[in-house]
Amino acid sequence: MKKIMFLLLVPFLFPLTSNAKDFLGAPVILQGTTIQKTDSRLELKTPLSHDEVVSFYRQALKDSENIKFREWKDATYIEDDGKMPWHSITISKGGKESTVIVIVKDNWTWIIGTLVLRYIGVFMVLMILFIGMSVSGKIISKSVQRMEAKKATN
Repeated sequence: MKKIMFLLLVPFLFPLTSNAKDFLGAPVILQGTTIQKTDSRLELKTPLSHDEVVSFYRQALKDSENIKFREWKDATYIEDDGKMPWHSITISKGGKESTVIVIVKDNWTWIIGTLVLRYIGVFMVLMILFIGMSVSGKIISKSVQRMEAKKATN
């Protein structure tokens, strides 16, 4: 009887990391095995199909704001544009035997990278507008000079 009680208590004494209910506030499927886990990344492999995993996350995140689901060719990408501690959940469309789920923490590299790209993009647009206006200004001023020269000769 003591052995049976001990065996029943072992899962509670030594819980698996993949049985956690969330990682950085993002829900985690309980039927998964952990491939890699760090402070900023959790990678799981689950026997569930891609569609089952996506429906789990759609249900789990239905009340959350600023969540975007993006269907890519080889994965479904779930992104938080709000203030959650996690940045994205990637669900692979890989093999039929298993689906890989990757949860990544929100980090300053992504935030600063996005801001730098926007900063560069704004100045590239302004530079293109400046060049276009300069070229059109030269064309217009030359055509006005030619018209004035024709008027002066007539």
